[in-house]
Amino acid sequence: MITDGLLSLLNGFANLQWTNGVMIMVGCALLYLGIKKNMEPLLLIPIGFGAILVNIPLAGLMEEGGLLRYFYEAGVLTEIFPCLIFVGIGAMTDFGPLLENPRILLLGGAGQFGIFLTLLLALLLGFTQLEAVAIGVIGACDGPTAIYVTSKYAPHLLGAVSVAAYCYMSMVPIIQPPIMRALTSVEERKIVMTYKKKSISRSVKVLFPITVTLVTCLIAPMGTPLMGMLMLGNLLRESGVADRLVKASQNEIANIVTLLLGISIGATMAGPVFLKPQTLMVLGLGLLAISLDTAAGIFLAKLMKILSGGKINPLIGAAGISAFPMSARVVQAEGQKANRKNYLLMHAMGANTGGQIGSVLAASVMLSLLKGMGII
Repeated sequence: MITDGLLSLLNGFANLQWTNGVMIMVGCALLYLGIKKNMEPLLLIPIGFGAILVNIPLAGLMEEGGLLRYFYEAGVLTEIFPCLIFVGIGAMTDFGPLLENPRILLLGGAGQFGIFLTLLLALLLGFTQLEAVAIGVIGACDGPTAIYVTSKYAPHLLGAVSVAAYCYMSMVPIIQPPIMRALTSVEERKIVMTYKKKSISRSVKVLFPITVTLVTCLIAPMGTPLMGMLMLGNLLRESGVADRLVKASQNEIANIVTLLLGISIGATMAGPVFLKPQTLMVLGLGLLAISLDTAAGIFLAKLMKILSGGKINPLIGAAGISAFPMSARVVQAEGQKANRKNYLLMHAMGANTGGQIGSVLAASVMLSLLKGMGII
């Protein structure tokens, strides 16, 4: 009896599979990146800890009635968590630099080009249309959009897509500079772009989120939950009469949802499910998508440089992805290395905020096309 009781205490060790052990180490690696390297700690820490918890044998956290399963079903499968995150993002985003120079919005569009190329490659590699869309969206460097699309249409890939999206987003300062230097000449990187702050009226700032919502959602209705929540948050910010809601969106709501979203994502990373060749393919394709998005933005900026008579620094095209504000800071740093007189931050911020709109619109267009084809 006593022996049986002692053995029952070791059931966790006895039932520990090698896949669980590997994923516990992956969870610890994510914790290391979040804590020691300060790489997206608000998400990598709960994701990493969730990965550890779900790989403890016999705990049953993702089984029917399990704690993490409740979080996952209530917030991820219902799309509530990513949509609430977008309210917070909208409340934190200043679209002023974009409104000062609206043509930079084109760079936000070009920064999504790699999504479509990666989607085609994923199809060639045997992924289904819905899986290919989820993988392609990683390239936007927009975690909530990737989570929204994947949880809705390819939930079995949620762990891989989410980890790829947030890890790569935190690695933008590592991924983008080599591409930027390879695709631009020293002379191009030295181009100084003058910046003179323009006065944008309150009316324009208030009308902007309303107009963007109407135009983009009428073009691609499937993206209305994401775009609507993003622009609602921004409207609260720019209205100037809802400070309490703005602060709640930026702080309490965003923080609580980020915690629950992160641990729910980690809960999808059970060893037997996560450790498959398919996962490595998803991670590789996600990296390719981000690289292609960066390149596409730079190539369009080079074209704009020619059309403007050499007044556009092609580096700002790299900020067309949705990794806000990391990508804009990378552009500023690279510009400063080439020319200490360069101040590209505000121009890059405009492209970066345009990338936020572009990433949601790109996902919306793909989903609307799939719906029109009768696939969803």
